[in-house]
Amino acid sequence: MNRIVKILLATTVALVAIAGAGIWWFLRDDAPAAVSLETAVESVDDTAAPSASESTGSTTSAPETAAAEGVDGTWTVDTETGEFDYESATGTFAGFRIQEELASIGSATAVGRTGDVTGTITIEGDTLVAAEFTVDVSTITTNESRRDDNVQSALESGQFPTATFTLTEPVSLGAAATTGEAVSVSAVGDLTIHGVTNQVTFALDAQLVGDTIVVVGSTDVLFSDYGVQVPDSQIVLSVEDHGVVEMQLLLVRAA
Repeated sequence: MNRIVKILLATTVALVAIAGAGIWWFLRDDAPAAVSLETAVESVDDTAAPSASESTGSTTSAPETAAAEGVDGTWTVDTETGEFDYESATGTFAGFRIQEELASIGSATAVGRTGDVTGTITIEGDTLVAAEFTVDVSTITTNESRRDDNVQSALESGQFPTATFTLTEPVSLGAAATTGEAVSVSAVGDLTIHGVTNQVTFALDAQLVGDTIVVVGSTDVLFSDYGVQVPDSQIVLSVEDHGVVEMQLLLVRAA
């Protein structure tokens, strides 16, 4: 009898271990890295078309031509270049990062992103004078598909399908921005999520790469400030009320 009990106990322990391993496999912390200007610029360089000099023998390269033109004018979000997924996010996207505590696993990072971003910026000289972006939050997916429905429910995306950011103060980019050097600035504006608007400050890194302006940025938010109740479940013990809203934008001159 004791032998049977031992066998049953051993079997139970093995099954629990297997189940735990399965849960870890599906919910392990394999979140994509935070947005990075260096990574974004590399992806643009990798996908850039051959320059005019390569096709015609001209001595003027595309980056030099773009630098000569400067950044003055209106630029629109490019959704054609690159791609958006969690393995290779080389195009335009926006989303969030939030910490959660998982049963028997510990802390993990939940990341939600969408490539459905539209908008424009206007630069006068070396000053950003206007910017407005719209994100379709109804298409946000996460790095773990079993979170997706809960995220959409928390955002009530059926009622509030978009989030927006509108610049409210001009931003001096500096002369370096016109020559293709990387710049770091702060952009103050109104962020609307879940139908609620608050003033935020985005930390932005930007660089002119050929004929594309590459921008990455992030800001910390309290989701309760936007009336968003973060979701939980039996597996998710707790989710922090604060997180990071981040974006990676590729911008080309408006036609």
